[in-house]
Amino acid sequence: MRKRIIGTQTPPESGSVELWLDLNAIAEVEVTSESPEHPIDAAFSPDERTGWKATATGTQTIRLIFRQVQTIRRIRLEFVERDIERSQEFALHYSEENGAALREVIRQQWTFSPRGSTVEIEDYSVDLRSVRILQLTIDPDRGRGGAIATLNRWRIA
Repeated sequence: MRKRIIGTQTPPESGSVELWLDLNAIAEVEVTSESPEHPIDAAFSPDERTGWKATATGTQTIRLIFRQVQTIRRIRLEFVERDIERSQEFALHYSEENGAALREVIRQQWTFSPRGSTVEIEDYSVDLRSVRILQLTIDPDRGRGGAIATLNRWRIA
């Protein structure tokens, strides 16, 4: 008898057959704030493990503007919070042209707890064509305003 386990499990990053896009080479990034110790570049670097961190509390936006339109098949986001308990919500939007209306792709909520749930990894298969802008909005404490947004890694294939 053959057996397969199905569900929400995702393959490990190292087992991926897709190649991650070199975002430093193909896109510009806009960000509402960044800590000098944790710049946005750290979230896109394959070697860097410190990730990005905002300087201000409240909702933050990270916008990728591609130099040429892209087809996107996979999006992987990694968030880490080991210090405080908080509930965050993020939304991912895309646009096919500069200035065109953004369309929502994903909206997700997660609760971090230092005693258990300290890492959130979201790995999505998508079919987005002719993407010019990909925008991630993070509300780190779901409107309460006391937490600072972080993003450990963002990969796109």
